[in-house]
Amino acid sequence: MSASHIQETVLADENDTLHLGSRFAQHISPPLIIWLEGDLGAGKTTFTRGLLNALGHQGAVKSPTYNIVETYSFNQFDLHHFDLYRFQSPEEWLDAGLDELITSDSVVLIEWPQLGGDLAPPADIILNIRINENGRTVRMIALTATGKHTLNKITE
Repeated sequence: MSASHIQETVLADENDTLHLGSRFAQHISPPLIIWLEGDLGAGKTTFTRGLLNALGHQGAVKSPTYNIVETYSFNQFDLHHFDLYRFQSPEEWLDAGLDELITSDSVVLIEWPQLGGDLAPPADIILNIRINENGRTVRMIALTATGKHTLNKITE
């Protein structure tokens, strides 16, 4: 993978994380799958809240740890926010019927994607959020042509 497929940025605080989400909201379109990687409290749900609020969502945004998925409907597409944190095995992906939500008309954000094993859909973009002394460092990795196009628009 060439360096043009990877971007890295530092987020000093929660507002920076929300702003990154809002920048993504300006350039995403279906079909798109984004993996959100990072420790507990890294900012995965904060990023999602920034994205959803910028798309026009008015209500609360919470991590779907217990529900596994929260779906948000917009005029152009549905956005599905998955949280696989409680998965004990990848087979729970199938048991939960999550494949049925991944369509050409949807944008999907997946927290803890590694817990879905080989059953989790491949990412177009991976956001790896790491906590450090300066706040957060986000590595954004585009894995497909769609991901690269989207990431290039966001980081212009």
